[in-house]
Amino acid sequence: RSLPQRSLRGELVVVAATEVRVNGRSSKLAAGSRIRNERNMIVMPTTLSNQRLVVNYTLDFAGQVHDVWILTAAERNLAWPRTAEEAQRWEFDLSRQLWTPR
Repeated sequence: RSLPQRSLRGELVVVAATEVRVNGRSSKLAAGSRIRNERNMIVMPTTLSNQRLVVNYTLDFAGQVHDVWILTAAERNLAWPRTAEEAQRWEFDLSRQLWTPR
C-alpha cells in the first residue's frame, strides 16, 4: 500500500475512544479519523485499547490525529521520518515511496 508522504512514524496507544498517546504524548483522534490495520481495513479505536502499535499517522489542521496506518513488519523496516523537522532534512522518492536521510 502507499503511505502518504506527509505521514509520520510513531508509536500509538489508544487510551479511550477518542484519546490516544503518540510517542508518549497525549492527543485526540480528530472527528472522522480512520485507523487502518495491516490489511488496510478500518478498525474501531476501542478494539486496540492499550496496545503499543507502530504506525504512520497524519495530523489535521488542529494537530489532532486524523489518519493512522498500523504497519506491517515490512513497512516497519522502511526508514520514515518521526517528526516534521526530520522530514525536512530527508528526501522522499515519490516513485519508490521511500524516504532517505540526506
